[in-house]
Amino acid sequence: MKKWRKEAVSVELLRKLNERYGVDFITASLMARRGIVEPEAVQFILEKDISYLHNPFLFVQMERFVDRVLEAREEGERVCVFGDRDVDGITSTVLLVEQLQSMGIQTLWRLPQGDEPYGLSIAWLDEAAKEGVTLAITVDCGISAVDEVEYAHSLGIDVLITDHHLASAEVPAATAVIDPKIEGCGYPFAHLAGCAVVAKCIWALRFGLTDFYKEHHILLHAYPGKETIIIEAVKLRNLVEQERIVEEIVPSVMELHHSRVLAFLDAQIPILSLDVSTVQHLLHKAFGKAVQIHIGELRGEFERYVPLVAGRSLFALKRMSKSVRYSPQNSELDALISLFRTYVLYKESSLSSEYEQILDLVALGSIGDLMPMVDENRILVKTGLKVIEKGSRQGLVALMRLQNLLGKKLSVTDISWHVSPVINSAGRLGEPQSAASLLLASDPIQGEERAIKLIQLNKERQRQGEEAWEILLRKSRKTRDEYDGKMVVVEDNKVSRGLTGIMASRLLRHYGLPSLVLAHTDDNRITGSMRSLPHFSVHDFLAQFNDLFLDYGGHKCAGGFSMEAHLLPQLKEQIANTVAVMEEQEQEEIVHIDAELPPEYLTPNLMEIVEVFEPYGESNPPLHFLIQGARVEQMQMLANTKKGASAHIKLQLAYGNYRWPALQWNGYDEISKVIDVQDEIDLVFKMDRNQWRNNETIQLSIVALQPHKTAIEKIMRLEEEPLLDKKG
Repeated sequence: MKKWRKEAVSVELLRKLNERYGVDFITASLMARRGIVEPEAVQFILEKDISYLHNPFLFVQMERFVDRVLEAREEGERVCVFGDRDVDGITSTVLLVEQLQSMGIQTLWRLPQGDEPYGLSIAWLDEAAKEGVTLAITVDCGISAVDEVEYAHSLGIDVLITDHHLASAEVPAATAVIDPKIEGCGYPFAHLAGCAVVAKCIWALRFGLTDFYKEHHILLHAYPGKETIIIEAVKLRNLVEQERIVEEIVPSVMELHHSRVLAFLDAQIPILSLDVSTVQHLLHKAFGKAVQIHIGELRGEFERYVPLVAGRSLFALKRMSKSVRYSPQNSELDALISLFRTYVLYKESSLSSEYEQILDLVALGSIGDLMPMVDENRILVKTGLKVIEKGSRQGLVALMRLQNLLGKKLSVTDISWHVSPVINSAGRLGEPQSAASLLLASDPIQGEERAIKLIQLNKERQRQGEEAWEILLRKSRKTRDEYDGKMVVVEDNKVSRGLTGIMASRLLRHYGLPSLVLAHTDDNRITGSMRSLPHFSVHDFLAQFNDLFLDYGGHKCAGGFSMEAHLLPQLKEQIANTVAVMEEQEQEEIVHIDAELPPEYLTPNLMEIVEVFEPYGESNPPLHFLIQGARVEQMQMLANTKKGASAHIKLQLAYGNYRWPALQWNGYDEISKVIDVQDEIDLVFKMDRNQWRNNETIQLSIVALQPHKTAIEKIMRLEEEPLLDKKG
């Protein structure tokens, strides 16, 4: 039986969250139980505007990347984008190809066909050199291509790497490497999908085409203190804060050469302020009129692009600013910085409203690659889902129509169940270009034709998958025993390399054990895909055998490799020896409760709070609510078409002033044994939208339930009370 757990939270913490961020106490308790209490973490729960995304120029090598692409544009070079065959690699490729072509750059693109290996290859580079390519850009791959990058240099091809996989000990000597998982990369968030890394590069490229690129700016603000003048200043480059200073000055006391602010202000850098006359007056009061500082006025430009500024002081704007409440300093200078960044975004629509339009593919790739729905991934995916709903990409519109998703408010589940597998199917069958062509479709007819082809590929992938599953499931029972119930390792000549990942995932779900699936390729090689639960690091496990691999990589819970076939017996022996000394890690299933709801709190309005925490996914599971003493008014068995599976069950519950439908897939056999109509139950559930024939209703998805415990508790109290009385 599942264990339920509800962590205690501090009332004082809830009060602080309520006061600082203006959230209600239910939302505050949900945030507290999930550890979302620091300003930046709270920011990505409460905010959805793309202005809150991290600046791409936090990558220390981003200027190198931008400069090299702009050089290729200037010199009329040919560029080739090298991607991967999965949904992340395909969306990454399409995004960068579209951006480069929009800049007038001659752009070729290449995805692995058939059984071709993952990542940059010598054969691809030879082909690119014959095509006159002088710049290669990898997307969702390349971080392990040390030898390939060196070979590219010998051909006169520069390489830019964009990736999100873990690097090995040696990083390729590329012109620029943009990978958030590289130590020292400068970027504050490591868990971007490959397509999101590409989106960061696209934003930087667009910024590189503006007058703000590589420009330094000093933002200056001053205000009166208690018999002092307080002066704040910050240096920005590419909108990234480089350095800031705060100095409190007693007028006519400090010698000018001792002032840190005056030393900070550089005459070669534009100095800007919101209200120049006010700041100049305070500077003269602090330093005397002999100090002349040229300051540019921002108010006019701000009011043109950010009308909210009109007629308001910086003090008033700070109180209105949402972004300032997430800043550690929480100062008026922070409000000025936020306004300046907002002004640039509004002035350059390619960085804001136009940039949002590419986030549809970022959402697809991030969801398909199981990226954690935390930090800025939340904004990227939430915005991207809204772009998909609007339907601006012809091929995607056609696919959504065939999958009955048009007109629906989309969730991560909709994409991961009905879209990602279809796009992935092309790569699994060795035809990733079919999926890329769908996303590049330029008109509705083209989009429809390519979507139909992709649906057909998916059906073929499903057929092959079921055949492979029957074969591997039989073999897996034996290998599980061979590895002492700690791991599953299976191989079969009939299983194609494109199915290894999905088969490993199914085995993981079936056994709850790390699962490795091996496939033989036509070039006498082995490819492997491995999946695991979070407590087991796939990357660290595979790293122990990297001397046997041609290449390998992945994330904590998913990874893959290729190797020469003759080394397979040696790999199996080493894996067996490693597993033999591994400690078993039993994973007790615990249901974590986010909030317990009294009857008056369970209303349809609760869905508004549920939406605040969307999108759900990896590292951000759906909210789990607990209600106690709900009465079962009806029980209904629903047929299950899946062979050998239990029927579904639907309950109607009375709780508070509402009647609620509650559903559990495959749950009839389990639930009908412990409850009946008119029973009172304690229920842990998720709150979901159910759409049927264009009507949307709210339903409860059952996570766990048990008979209501009130009667048992009463009996226990009656037994204990006499003992308590005797003890006085």
